[in-house]
Amino acid sequence: MTALTGPAASAASDGSLRHLLDRAMLVEQRVRRAVHARQLTDPAPDDAFRGLYLSDETIHRLLDAGPRMFAVTAPDSTDAGLLAEAESRADAAEAASRPTRLRALAHDFRLSPLDVEILLIALLPDLDDRFEQFYGYLNDDVTRRRPTTGLALGLCGLSPADAAARNRLSPQAPLRAGGLLLVEEPDRPFLARALRVPDRVTAHLLGDDTADPRIVELLVPRQGAPAVEAGAGTGVGTGAGPGVAPGADLGVGDPAPLARALATGVSLAYLREEQGGAGSALAAAAVARAGHGVLAVDLDRVARDVNPAEAIRILTREARLTSSGLVCAPLDALTREPDRIDVVRAVTDVPVPTVLVGRVPWDAAWSARPPLLLHAPRVEPTSRAALWTTAYPEPVPPDLDVTHVLSPFLLTPDQIARAARAAAQTATLDGDALRPHHIRAGARSQNAAGLDRLARRTEPAVTWRDLVLPPDTHAQLRELAARARHRDRVLGEWGMRPGGGRGRGVTALFAGDSGTGKTMSAEVIAADLGLDLYTVDLATVIDKYVGEMEKNLERIFSEAAGINGVLLFDEADAIFGKRSEVRDAHDRYANVESAYLLQRMETFDGLAVLATNLRANLDDAFTRRLDLVIDFPLPDTAQRRALWDRCLAPILPGTTDLDLDFCAESFELSGGNIRSVAVTAAYLSADSGSPVTMANLIHAIQREYQKLGRLTLASEFGPYVSLLV
Repeated sequence: MTALTGPAASAASDGSLRHLLDRAMLVEQRVRRAVHARQLTDPAPDDAFRGLYLSDETIHRLLDAGPRMFAVTAPDSTDAGLLAEAESRADAAEAASRPTRLRALAHDFRLSPLDVEILLIALLPDLDDRFEQFYGYLNDDVTRRRPTTGLALGLCGLSPADAAARNRLSPQAPLRAGGLLLVEEPDRPFLARALRVPDRVTAHLLGDDTADPRIVELLVPRQGAPAVEAGAGTGVGTGAGPGVAPGADLGVGDPAPLARALATGVSLAYLREEQGGAGSALAAAAVARAGHGVLAVDLDRVARDVNPAEAIRILTREARLTSSGLVCAPLDALTREPDRIDVVRAVTDVPVPTVLVGRVPWDAAWSARPPLLLHAPRVEPTSRAALWTTAYPEPVPPDLDVTHVLSPFLLTPDQIARAARAAAQTATLDGDALRPHHIRAGARSQNAAGLDRLARRTEPAVTWRDLVLPPDTHAQLRELAARARHRDRVLGEWGMRPGGGRGRGVTALFAGDSGTGKTMSAEVIAADLGLDLYTVDLATVIDKYVGEMEKNLERIFSEAAGINGVLLFDEADAIFGKRSEVRDAHDRYANVESAYLLQRMETFDGLAVLATNLRANLDDAFTRRLDLVIDFPLPDTAQRRALWDRCLAPILPGTTDLDLDFCAESFELSGGNIRSVAVTAAYLSADSGSPVTMANLIHAIQREYQKLGRLTLASEFGPYVSLLV
């Protein structure tokens, strides 16, 4: 092709580009013949304003010519020879393992020889800007510098009245349905509409596999790789997982069965996963093993796209251009809203291998073709550690048990990789070697933010040393932490809770009077596991309208499934109350709420703590579904003495006259009341500008009694009765 010289000529040594240029040169010969033929019949070849107006002479010539039912140019006898020579060179390049992209494009998009010719005609202005002027001349309009449908058919030697030829440019034909050709200016007559090849298609034919900018934000980048990288064949894709070679076995499950199905013609599969599931990694590994590149699509971003249908069309074209399969997750993002179901159908109808990943049950109405339904395994603790260590950029200290630290966290392979990078950044910020709290902080950083709108998040700041409880209560709390840490082994690997669709959740009831340490104990459990504490706000749950409370609770449980945390239902008797005999509609709907909660608690996969002051008000059916019921009694004298020391510790220095033994023996207060007294005494001390005195303490106890509505008896205050206000 004479127009492509210099750098383009040197690049033509590549078999794919050489084949494209050879075929473009054939089109150039036809354009040259068409221009020459036009010049021979041009009545005013020297007209400087050609294409800008129509003279009377031109109008009469057009009228005399009659309808144009002939081709612009007919195939020349030399065309067949040049075509055979070009295809022979392409055969030699492919024999030398240098595949040609134009041939692959024609095969993958099922293009006919005529389709290829039309594509090349529309492509020429993007390869050589001279053709803008040629086409402007042939269109008899210098402002129309792209080939029209009529001109393209004429250059192919076809009549514009040929119905079969015109059909190759219809919206359902491969060129347009595949997104390879745009027919613009729809308001013009069919033969006058301009043809254009999208920039992404041109770039692909020239050897560039950079993803279309329109969809880059919709793709999920993998660790150590961009969102799109070289994949199988001429395709592109991400690897099987974060830092994992395609098909590698690091606990994400065996991709071989799914890969075998994809390789033998299965084009749609759905992997249903639980929290911490390896669905996306397993799907990517299977698609790669089946010989395709991988495009990992974030359906959350697709759902928020201004034009999701167009985004899916471009994603599909990208996959077909690069011989890739689509791994789309999470499907839940498209099923939450009824107006997005058409997008689900569009995703399931793409002509490329597609694996969907999500947590929702499959609905047969989502697709005209039945998918292969599979279950994606959860990443078990030992596998989490292996994936985390692989993703961590530095050697892990030998004394650090990553398996133990990560055991309470349910994370996907992608989340594990991001958590490892976050831990590395935190350790660098601290200027310290990697420690367990760095790993936990990195894992917590992967929590979704949705639950923050429905519950109050607390980053734990207390430890086991801060608890003052009876030995048995303390031991039960340790057991609860152990259950949360080892639930994957006991309930998953050992299968100790089979059947019934029950989850791997751990649920406990903390029962006791106000101020006995229930909320603080939940915070200690969260701190021991390295999790955040989420306290459910009853204001976001209770609703006077029938059915709304169940919806609110479902939102909480659904959001909690996406985080690693301890879910605390304070004042749980308000929503987990007893079912009663049905006397009216109110009783009936109250029982429905309790029945819903009974079912939902069984399928919950997280760690939930119910705290109540009124254990007797809870339905007995809840008790059976609880893993532990822990009673929090009022502290005895020894425990109260320890609580006085613990609560007053920040202000004790400089204080010498406090009789804490007397306070512990004489005043039967809970831990919460003692802390409140200590805070009041601290305020009194700050106001007087002196250390805390026994007078401050007696005054604070008196105020606490008044808050509790208890009588201030002189006998209780003994020798300090004179200090009463």
